[in-house]
Amino acid sequence: MYNRARLMELIRERALQFGDFTLASGRKSAYYLDGKQVTLHAEGVLQISEGILDLLRGVDYSGFGGMSIGADPIVGGVLATAATQNIELHGFLVRREAKGHGTKKYVEGPVQPGDRVVIVDDVVTTGGSSIEAVERVEEFGCRVVHAIGIVDRLQGGREAFEARGIPFSALFTVQDFGIEVFPQ
Repeated sequence: MYNRARLMELIRERALQFGDFTLASGRKSAYYLDGKQVTLHAEGVLQISEGILDLLRGVDYSGFGGMSIGADPIVGGVLATAATQNIELHGFLVRREAKGHGTKKYVEGPVQPGDRVVIVDDVVTTGGSSIEAVERVEEFGCRVVHAIGIVDRLQGGREAFEARGIPFSALFTVQDFGIEVFPQ
């Protein structure tokens, strides 16, 4: 059962760091959220998975995935948790570069063209890597019907998804952790 307060505690304890950081977006930040410290922790990924499935109630989708490597543990956790709730769901992972042999695909997993899918990322800043995943999945032929993050840094990610007509949800925003957001 999803316990938002416990997940928040795990993120504070394991993932939230303060200092001088350069983010994947190239932006500088006084804090960093190392999502893998929670997504690769048994209790953390269980809480995340249950929270995500709760957020997605009412969304019509059959596939769930995101950009590898950040989405990998989340996808695995959500698939396992979905199975315990008798939810039929297919996972997929998006490669940054096409596989150099075999099928040479960007999208790996049992999703098919025409499937309605959700894109996930652990920490969303500008949404750049998730938008890249959206593009790859759409090129493959799936329809992205929702995007979701564990933590939204409130730095343009939501707007990037909405500009593409994709609804966005997050389990938390940085403001939930007492972090002020300043205009960029």
